[in-house]
Amino acid sequence: MKSTFLQKFLTSLLLMMLSFGAFAQLTTSSLVGSVKDTKGEALIGATVVAVHNPTGTNYGNITNENGLFNIQNMKVGGPYTINISYVGYKTYTLENVTLRLGDPMRLHIALLDDASVLSEVEVVYQKNAIINNQRNGASTNISTQTLNSLPTLSRSIQDFTKLTPQSNGLSFAGMDNRFNNITIDGSVFNNNFGLQALNGSQTSSTPISLDAIEEIQINLSPYDVRQGGFTGAGVNAVTRSGTNEFHGSAFYNLRNQNFVGKRANSSTDNVTVANFDVKQYGFRLGGPLIKNKLFFFVNGEVEQRSDPGTSYTSKKADTTLNNASSTTRVLDSDLKDLSAYLKAKYGYETGGYEGYKFNTASYKGLARLDYTINKSHSLTLRYNFLKSQKDIPVSNSGSSGGNRRDNLNAITFENSNYIIHNDIQSFVGEWNSNYGSKYSNKLIGGFTANRDYRASNSNPFPLVDILNGGQSYMTFGYEPFTPNNVLNTDTWQLSDNFTAFLGKHTISVGASVEAFKFTNTFTPSLYGQFVFNSLADFYKSSDAYLANPNGKDTSVTLNKYANSFSALDDRSPWSAVTKATQIGAYVQDEMELTDNLRLTAGFRVDVPFFGNTAIENPQVPTLPFKDPEGNVVKLSTSALPSGNPNYSARFGFNWDPFKNKKTQFRGGMGLFSGRPAFVWISNQVGNNGMLSGSINRTNTKAYPFNPQKDAYAPATITRPPSSYNIAVTEDKFRFPQVFRTNIAVDQKLGWGVVGTLEAMYSRTVNDMFYYQANLQTPTTRFSGADNRFRYPASRNINSNITDATVLSNSGSSYNYFFTAQLDKSFSKNLFVRVAYNYSVAKDLMSAGSIAFSSWSQNQSVNGNNYPDLSLSGNDLRHRLIAVATYKLNWGSVASTQFSVFGEGRVQSNYSFTYTGDYNLDGISGNDLIYVPKDANDANQIKFADILKSDGSVQFTADQQKAAWTKFVDQNDYLKSRVGNYFERNGGLMPWVYNFDVSVVQEFYLKLGSKTHTLQVRGDIFNFGNLLNNKWGVGKSLNTSNPLRVALDKTGKAVAIPADNIPLIQMTPVNGSLDYTTYRSRATLGDVWTAQLGVRYIF
Repeated sequence: MKSTFLQKFLTSLLLMMLSFGAFAQLTTSSLVGSVKDTKGEALIGATVVAVHNPTGTNYGNITNENGLFNIQNMKVGGPYTINISYVGYKTYTLENVTLRLGDPMRLHIALLDDASVLSEVEVVYQKNAIINNQRNGASTNISTQTLNSLPTLSRSIQDFTKLTPQSNGLSFAGMDNRFNNITIDGSVFNNNFGLQALNGSQTSSTPISLDAIEEIQINLSPYDVRQGGFTGAGVNAVTRSGTNEFHGSAFYNLRNQNFVGKRANSSTDNVTVANFDVKQYGFRLGGPLIKNKLFFFVNGEVEQRSDPGTSYTSKKADTTLNNASSTTRVLDSDLKDLSAYLKAKYGYETGGYEGYKFNTASYKGLARLDYTINKSHSLTLRYNFLKSQKDIPVSNSGSSGGNRRDNLNAITFENSNYIIHNDIQSFVGEWNSNYGSKYSNKLIGGFTANRDYRASNSNPFPLVDILNGGQSYMTFGYEPFTPNNVLNTDTWQLSDNFTAFLGKHTISVGASVEAFKFTNTFTPSLYGQFVFNSLADFYKSSDAYLANPNGKDTSVTLNKYANSFSALDDRSPWSAVTKATQIGAYVQDEMELTDNLRLTAGFRVDVPFFGNTAIENPQVPTLPFKDPEGNVVKLSTSALPSGNPNYSARFGFNWDPFKNKKTQFRGGMGLFSGRPAFVWISNQVGNNGMLSGSINRTNTKAYPFNPQKDAYAPATITRPPSSYNIAVTEDKFRFPQVFRTNIAVDQKLGWGVVGTLEAMYSRTVNDMFYYQANLQTPTTRFSGADNRFRYPASRNINSNITDATVLSNSGSSYNYFFTAQLDKSFSKNLFVRVAYNYSVAKDLMSAGSIAFSSWSQNQSVNGNNYPDLSLSGNDLRHRLIAVATYKLNWGSVASTQFSVFGEGRVQSNYSFTYTGDYNLDGISGNDLIYVPKDANDANQIKFADILKSDGSVQFTADQQKAAWTKFVDQNDYLKSRVGNYFERNGGLMPWVYNFDVSVVQEFYLKLGSKTHTLQVRGDIFNFGNLLNNKWGVGKSLNTSNPLRVALDKTGKAVAIPADNIPLIQMTPVNGSLDYTTYRSRATLGDVWTAQLGVRYIF
């Protein structure tokens, strides 16, 4: 095995060396084109010089034997002045040229001889146009002007990536948002461990200020193999640099409760707006250290905010539940009594349950140096940091009663929430070289250190969920995933790209090395997790403990008990160290076959390797496990999937069929390979049964309430311990990869309008899939119309293994998109874009960060080892966007700019599942409901009376039949599924329409020879709600569990009758069965929000 590993490693290293270095993410732009005479003959040796006016940097080239030129590694932005000259011909000058990130500008010119008149000059100038033969896939460029003008409250990249029609937040092309490759100045800024999409996202921050960003480019299907590391999108950003003139800016933004609407689809105030405060302030400064040679740029930004911790309130004695948008079913008296009880009996402080604050703080800074060494070489160095923290609601992972976070059914006490810290330091250097007129090179090296950790305001105490009617009701105690939670991530990268301009061929070769080290301390449920079926059950179990702490009352049946404990000799917290290296190499040819046909063909390989940090559990290989088909498999906790390459071939084209630059066909096909969320691999390193043990029991009397941390941990620890869980990755597991193809036509429609029609299809080659290898294969089914699998009472194959979650590949997922778009620049100061996107995205599951939870929280019919291909949580279906900017100049003293972003979309999709464990696989809340043809047919569904705690009937079976029939009739999707199962994510929420407005008023101040600007700005999100309280208001589900496994008067599941058809109850909402699928929301997200800002620019 070691020999094979070494051979693969050396082979990949040799590939990297032979190809001069690395695949890259884009950090520069380029200028390409041709120079001919008026007869169409190529001018060989014509001189092309482009001067970046702000820095005085010169870029030059001469035309080859075909009259072609290609200037690479040019600074993004401008303005540039371009001069083209040839002996005996008039020099041509083009001014005020702006180059965009990764989007080459094309310039084709016919020079006039010295005897010609100037009016005869012929120029074809593609200034980063939509119709540009460098384009083939779907992409979006976001310029500095757009970043400065469009509405933004969070000042995050996500406020601008929504300009891509195929986006859904930071999810692109229907993929998991962690499958993007986000780079800044070529440096990887993904959250590589995979807890979020972007570094700093957990604290709602960004690693770099918007003030420091020059431009952003989003690529969904670049058939340029230099771009890699994603199956979703490549998001490339470059930062600002200094110039020959000192320039800078300082700003201050603010908003609070007075800048928020209070009416959502109501003529009176119905949105509770607690006091909150948001302040953002920062600066940027750039200039020369040596004119025309060495430049600096620095930036700093601070955000401090205090927000309502919850918008939900308890039910007071005189409160009705008509205002279901914020008042929960949770009795205020229950909350007060429980909090007082815990303080009196255990000295435990729960914190509040409404009216408390969540605080956020973010501090970030950047420094950049640009050194123009000479005409052929330049060097850029950049450092940035982020220090941030945020209060976060308790995690919903592992919840047995649906959603334990605050909602209509449940309230969590304040101290069960937690504080997350995201700290980052990053260094990157870039060396750009041009060798004569034919060769160029880009070398990038960088290091990023992420330090993420949690804190809590709670004292150590078990996490306790109280259910009511099978659904979450109250939660208190220490957040289960916070104890000792620390993640340190170190990322090193080195990449090199070499380009040769050879006539009509541009040959690129390169390679990269990325190295990662993850040190993760994660001790879930260290203080224990209890789930009680009722508040009365908790009091009973707790009182028994208080009466006799050394006793063990077994009169209460727990819904669930979970605990983990250290298996180390000193009982200290355990950590998992994961080391990974990925090496990639590529070769590519860009061919200008004719003046109107351009082809791109390339091939790349990416190979991951893992360090030997996984520990072998000697017991595991001796135990029998099963795959979903029932085949016996052997598992190992030490084998990681090293050396499994992903090969990617791509082909793209651009064709101007009529040679008039009015019609353009473009597209291509190819394979795109990305990184996994490395937490999936780290799960194996940390869950091997040698570092920790675990207990996970459902419907048990063996674990009565006990607040002591190690109450049920073994007195004597063995390795492996008597009970533990494992996570394993298959040896042949390959990193994510998709096949993607698109076809598009861009057409000038007249009046300056460019229309685009685009279709894109993706199918996974390597997707991820989890299965439970310690679960018995079911052999029986339920009777009746709903004949899904019924799992045996002894579910676990190995009784000492709580779960054995295996990560493997699947290739079933796919998505497709159809996009129509119109762009028009009416004048220099007005731009409009309208786009509509229709999409469908299907997958088998959406993984989280914890192996077992990723498996258990999927939704299925026959159990999560047998998921159906169904709609992805990233499926958006419909999305309509409109963007407009207009600048009105008031002479030389002032200007006013208006910007609007409008969006209409399906809010989200949803599933209906049973509350409880329908199929007896040990997982609650994941079983998709069966929609009966006839509620009165006992073979279709058997309703049982709903009982009160005193045994009296609250709702009869007949009342539930009538209510269920009415509920189905008001939901079109439910009606379409009669006699079948509800599909995962099959339901679509209603459309919601929002538009955001920004108004920027600028005043110009002449100070000496320079103009300074004072800017006053107002941003209003959901502006429509300000005009009409019915606009911009979304909908929420009344419940995602309209049916439940029947409960007795104590809240426990009723046994399955002898006829093998489970008893079902309809789930009451606010004490009623008469409800619809949706309710009108009335939250802060449904009303207008404004922010005011002031900025000084010089």
